[in-house]
Amino acid sequence: MTTVQKRPVPPLAKPRPAKLPVVAERVLDNGLRVLAVRRRGVPLAELRLRVPFAGPTGRGGRSDGHAFRAQAQLLGDTLLSGTATRTAAQLAADVQALGGQLSASTDADRLGFGASVLVSGLPGLLDVLREVLTSATYPKHEVVGERDRLVQELAIYRSQAAVVAREALLSRMYGEHPYGRELPTAEELSEVKASQLRSLHGKRIAPEGSILTLVGDLPPSRALDLVETALSGWTAAGKAVQTPPLPAPPDGPALLRDRPGAVQTTLRMSGPAPSRTDPDYAAFGLANLVFGGYFSSRWVANIREDKGYTYSPHSQVEHPPAGSRVTVSADVSTPTTAAALLETVYELGRVATTPVGQDELDQARRYAIGVLALSTASQAGLASTLSQLAGAGLGVEWLRDHPAQLAAVTVDDARAAAARYLAPNRLTTVLVGDVAQVEAPLRTLVDLEVG
Repeated sequence: MTTVQKRPVPPLAKPRPAKLPVVAERVLDNGLRVLAVRRRGVPLAELRLRVPFAGPTGRGGRSDGHAFRAQAQLLGDTLLSGTATRTAAQLAADVQALGGQLSASTDADRLGFGASVLVSGLPGLLDVLREVLTSATYPKHEVVGERDRLVQELAIYRSQAAVVAREALLSRMYGEHPYGRELPTAEELSEVKASQLRSLHGKRIAPEGSILTLVGDLPPSRALDLVETALSGWTAAGKAVQTPPLPAPPDGPALLRDRPGAVQTTLRMSGPAPSRTDPDYAAFGLANLVFGGYFSSRWVANIREDKGYTYSPHSQVEHPPAGSRVTVSADVSTPTTAAALLETVYELGRVATTPVGQDELDQARRYAIGVLALSTASQAGLASTLSQLAGAGLGVEWLRDHPAQLAAVTVDDARAAAARYLAPNRLTTVLVGDVAQVEAPLRTLVDLEVG
């Protein structure tokens, strides 16, 4: 028997500077902005189209905003249900014959298209996209069928504690702003008619303000010409609508929603976060990772690894155009609800008031730089990233500048950003659980509203 000698793990190499892709750009006469990048490797093209599609708020009133949300949801789900010359089945078959796929969806800010196709099929795919943008018909039977399916799906969806918690959290944070409610009700959906979707399409799906991003193995000039040939005739009766400014962050007690008999409590805490254009963005990103943004974080080590209160706690940053937010999420066992909240507040307070360790910061930095590199390694990842950056008003140089900004973040920078955005008193708290079991312990920790 021999003893195997352990060898030290070699140190990580310094990150290599990002090699920026060359982005060709053209604004068509109808106002559509087109970005094209050549990415060799596989004979595919990835397409992303962002169309501003925000709903009314403030003067529009509650009923107008909620009616729009229902119409927008159903519009996104039935947009590919037929055009002036093709049925839904023909659209699907024609896209598949090109070696591609095409999807559409809506959220509180935009209508989005995602597509991939063999380069040889790109002209055909763009022709299908042109038809959808200019002559979608929303057949009554397709709209009614999708509406009925969606009503059933939403009933199942809203039976989940995570959905209940998210809806309560967004409503509490944003009120009647379009971000305040992501999903329509069954009653609102039942009132949507096919004629309303056609009218909404004609008024709101507009090229001006929209951004199309194309990444594939073809010359950028060729890509731009193909898009211009296909989409230069796309027009709209109205203009794209941008998302209105966010309301001021709310004050008030934590909210507890009752879920009788629940074996877990769903915990959510959320507040404003810096956007990608904010000077605090890099420092906050690293502070959030140290707190709870990845598996090696303090929060995961505390309430998962050490105490076993939960399986997958996570702190995530989202970047909707009107304002970014950070959301702290955990599903904890009912008996440990108050203890888990106490440890969560402790870790938030600790990262906001005391410097993180240099080793912690460096580890988070390497992770963040690595994730960014991976996110742009494929054609699909690069297309999605460039589309998101363009929507935020940023160019491809951000892929070079952001790693440099991450590398420059100091311990003091991270603490200051955490104090500004992660302090517990800056976050809105919502819990969904069995009130009979968790209310009394929670009241020893926080001001609580049960509703």
